Amino acid sequence: MYLPDDDFKKIIQASPLISIDLLVRNEHDEYLFGERLNEPAKNYWFVPGGRILKDETIAQALNRISANELNVHFQLEQAQFHGVWQHFYQNNFFNDEFSTHYVVLAYIFNVEKKSIHPPRTQHQRFKWLRKEEILMDSTIHKYSTSYFADNDVKK
Repeated sequence: MYLPDDDFKKIIQASPLISIDLLVRNEHDEYLFGERLNEPAKNYWFVPGGRILKDETIAQALNRISANELNVHFQLEQAQFHGVWQHFYQNNFFNDEFSTHYVVLAYIFNVEKKSIHPPRTQHQRFKWLRKEEILMDSTIHKYSTSYFADNDVKK
């Protein structure tokens, strides 16, 4: 359930948000990144993802988020769980004067590159990068880079 903006602002100010990030890996061992259109992290390259809605299971959220962000319906059974992460931002979706705290569940998905045709609703451009490129690219947000920094992205 999506909330009216005023209610959502109150939640962002008072509580962490729970979200899912999708580490989408193709057959060339490249990962998908999109250049964000929205705050927080606007104009940074970031992995696709989104928040879990009230009364939505993780499996349902993952399916909805992957459809919205990638035009593909991922299933939880296809995923490799990568861990729990925390993201702290000084701003928020509305770019108001309060911070955002996310608790993020990260999942890895293996795909064929040609099967991914993301819409440009959340990201203005997309690119595929290998791990070593991700770690060297300063335009990739530090929270997305952190998924790859510890050599623990497994095949």
